[in-house]
Amino acid sequence: MQSYTTDRKMESMEFVFPDYYKDFRCIAGDCRHSCCIGWEIDIDEDSLAFFESVPGEFGDRLRQNISKNGDAHFVLGENERCPFLNSQNLCDIILTLGEEHICGICTDHPRYRNELPGRVETGLGLCCEEAARLILSKKEPVQLIVTGEKEEEDEIVSHRDKVLSLLQNRELSIARRVEAMLTECDAALPEMSITQWTEMLLELERLDEEWTKYLVLLRDKGENADFAGFDEYMKDRQTEYEQLLVYLVYRHMANASDWDGIAARAGFAAIAYIIIYTLGAALWTESGEFDFAQQTELARLFSSEIEYSDNNRYAILDVLEESLWMQ
Repeated sequence: MQSYTTDRKMESMEFVFPDYYKDFRCIAGDCRHSCCIGWEIDIDEDSLAFFESVPGEFGDRLRQNISKNGDAHFVLGENERCPFLNSQNLCDIILTLGEEHICGICTDHPRYRNELPGRVETGLGLCCEEAARLILSKKEPVQLIVTGEKEEEDEIVSHRDKVLSLLQNRELSIARRVEAMLTECDAALPEMSITQWTEMLLELERLDEEWTKYLVLLRDKGENADFAGFDEYMKDRQTEYEQLLVYLVYRHMANASDWDGIAARAGFAAIAYIIIYTLGAALWTESGEFDFAQQTELARLFSSEIEYSDNNRYAILDVLEESLWMQ
């Protein structure tokens, strides 16, 4: 456990994680959307020093596939695959040297860490299909596990935790909970239709053509979906939307630097829900089916394409913050 010191005394710290966090296990070769494909893999200093010391043919292979142009990273191969991802979608570094010798980023992903004053919050990122399955399939309200202690209460964290409680109030519909969240955060969504939001999303950088296909469906069919029929179809699956919203608020709201930032992050969670919900309704209207696998794929794609892209996420936050200034 990491410690922080001052000149006078050890600073107290809290460490926080959601109750499902320790249940995550990478599904490796069974993953349909490997994090070893399409992502630049940075190599931390300790791993780089070790890779440079590995002898023999495998050591030569390691060094031939490392670029030191900028931050050290692996040179991706055909179809943007990590050069050590084999034909079975398994890691040759793990198979040859052991799991303890993969890069720090490979060990951590899809885990994230938010370092706040006197507090470190960790969780699992929704861009990973197994993490998405674990998060969205949880039926009980998420509990935050807190260890350690700190001296002073953080006002923004306390407000965020109140929002989490509102989102977990199962006496209200999901739509009413979203309204309560926005009201609690003094947030208001801009007067944009789902078509206008989609047109904006289509202007942003996109990594996966599947996301483009979904956005076209959202643009062309979203506003005319059978929402009443879809709500009836999904009446026993509302926890999926609750867990989506709780994830987004837990991960992003405590990072706000001021109250406008809190409002914008509440709006971001609301827009994510609206987009994913409306896409589900459009898919169901077309086919009469919308299973859990489709839900997790929508959430994973939104996370990968929007949440995990700083440029795309901030583009949406900028629109939301601008709407606050115009109130």
